[in-house]
Amino acid sequence: MKVAVVGATGLVGSVMLKVLAERNFPVTELIPVASEKSKGKEIEFKGKKYKVVTIDDAIALRPELAVFSAGGSTSLKDAPRFAEVGTTVIDNSSAWRMDPTKKLVVPEVNADVLTADDKIIANPNCSTIQMVVVLKPLHDKYKIKRVVVSTYQSVTGTGVKAVDQLMNERNGIEGPKAYAHQIDLNVIPQIDVFQDNGYTKEEMKMILETKKIMGDESIRVTATTVRIPVMGGHSEAVNIEFENEFDLAEVRQILEQQEGVVVVDDPANALYPMPKDAHEKDEVFVGRIRRDESQDKTLNLWVVADNLRKGAATNAVQVAEVLLKKGLLKEEVLA
Repeated sequence: MKVAVVGATGLVGSVMLKVLAERNFPVTELIPVASEKSKGKEIEFKGKKYKVVTIDDAIALRPELAVFSAGGSTSLKDAPRFAEVGTTVIDNSSAWRMDPTKKLVVPEVNADVLTADDKIIANPNCSTIQMVVVLKPLHDKYKIKRVVVSTYQSVTGTGVKAVDQLMNERNGIEGPKAYAHQIDLNVIPQIDVFQDNGYTKEEMKMILETKKIMGDESIRVTATTVRIPVMGGHSEAVNIEFENEFDLAEVRQILEQQEGVVVVDDPANALYPMPKDAHEKDEVFVGRIRRDESQDKTLNLWVVADNLRKGAATNAVQVAEVLLKKGLLKEEVLA
């Protein structure tokens, strides 16, 4: 199978290549794609070297699958061009997520929505992905009325420039800034640009995407998204109000049985999910499972995941695996 990775030289793109290799996705020919200035650079994948090509070159090669991690404007312009030549696109930007004609998919939650007609499939926002994996089985059992989420997000979610800013500040080095403020020894309560309603774009992504993925517009969501000086994972404090009463032991059991979730919840021994433990893992970790004693039928959870893996690359590859399993991607038959 010919697989194009668009944005192969970026932070998410490099993790995408790593995840494709680790999960033994059946790539017979890799097509690493980046901007004109990266053309000709070499990328190593499973012991073989591949030269970086431009988007036009990649489209001409008609890959079966193209995974995009190159920003919204590139996705809007070029994903339809791949789709026109028969390529299935999985896009990691926000470009297509709220398009009513495009599916927004987290395999553990709504893999069943995928069909042969889906040539451009949206990968959700990293913070949304880890939250809905945990919400889905609880919604199925108790029906969620409202979610209040506060995030604590890694600088890796912004990209290489933000990682460099954090490390430069930590080492007293002047350098380019990804943020309007110092990030080391600080917390910035702004992720993406502010909207007219006072929420940031990141907060609105969580609100709108959750309803779409869960397939339930009645779920009310409010979010506050915050950048913290951490690398390797996003954390979330999630408060969930249900329509029906729940039993804490049953909640734990439901979460333990949910695909892709690991329960780490032993406060007596100071065991709970932390970004350093989720780093380079594909699962979503949940702990601090307790009742909200200020309100009936309400639960508090702490949810952590590696934002570059489950929050981006791994989820995209899992979507591709679902397409393969359903026969919606044809594996090349080798002689």
